[in-house]
Amino acid sequence: MYMILRREDLTPTIHLLEVQAPRVARKAQAGQFVILHHGAEGERIPLTIADWNRDAGTVTVVFMEVGASTMKFARLQAGDAIDDFVGPLGKPTEIENFGTVVCVAGGFAIATIAPIAREMKAAGNRVVSIMGFRSKDLVFWEKRLGSFSDELIVTTDDGSYGRKGLVTEPLKELLETRTVGRVIAIGPTIMMKFSALTSKPFGVKTIVSLNPIMVDGTGMCGACRVEVGGETKLACVDGPDFDAHRVDWDLLMSRQRAYLAQEKSSVERFQHHCHGGGHCG
Repeated sequence: MYMILRREDLTPTIHLLEVQAPRVARKAQAGQFVILHHGAEGERIPLTIADWNRDAGTVTVVFMEVGASTMKFARLQAGDAIDDFVGPLGKPTEIENFGTVVCVAGGFAIATIAPIAREMKAAGNRVVSIMGFRSKDLVFWEKRLGSFSDELIVTTDDGSYGRKGLVTEPLKELLETRTVGRVIAIGPTIMMKFSALTSKPFGVKTIVSLNPIMVDGTGMCGACRVEVGGETKLACVDGPDFDAHRVDWDLLMSRQRAYLAQEKSSVERFQHHCHGGGHCG
C-alpha cells in the first residue's frame, strides 16, 4: 500500500497526488512513468512522473479525469492508500546540452514537461517553453514551468489567456528565428503530430512521449505498439520517448480510436452507479 501524503486540485478535472514511494523516488528520472492500480476491478493506469523527492521518498503524479478509472482515482484523498504504485518504468528522457531546447506541452502534459525542462536547464541549455490550453480555466503550473525556463509562452485556443492560437504557431516562429538544438513536444496525439510536422522542415530533432497509449506498462500486452521508422516498437519498454519524425501518426491515431465506445460505456456505467447510490470510492 502506498500512502497519499498530499492531494491538490490543479483544475476541476486535473489532480495531483504526492505518494509515499521511497523505492520509486530513489531511481526516478525525467520522462519515466509509473503504473497505478487500485481496487480489485481497477485498471492499470500509466502516469508520467511529474516530480520526486529522494530525501522524503515521495513521487508526484498528475492525472486528468477521462474514464471511469481516473474518476475513481479523483475520489482519493490525502491519507488514503493506493494498492499498487510500480516504477520507475520506461527509458528516461535524453538530457544533454543541446544549446537551445524548446519544450512544448499541451494541457495536462505540463506535468510531464516540467521535470524535463528542469533537467534540461540544469544541463546548461537555454530552455524556451510553450504551454497550450483550450482556455484560461485549464491553465496550471505556469509559475512552476516558468521557473525552469528562460522564456515562457502561454497559448489558449480561445484567446482567454496568453496568446490566442495553437502551440505550433510560436514553435514555428522560434524555429524560423533561432538556432534550436532540440524540440520536446508532449501532449495530445494530434498536438504532437502537428508539432512534428512543424519542426520537420527545419531538420531539428523532435522528441515526443507516447505514454497515453499504454495499458500494462511492461511490454506484455502489446497494446502500446507503435510504428517508428517502419519498425514496430512498444512505447512502454522501447520508449516512451521517440523521434517524432519517424512515428507513423496516422496509424497511431487510428488505433487510439479503437476503444472509444468501450471507454464511453465504462464512464456511463460508473456515473450511473454513483448516481444510483452505489459506492464510488
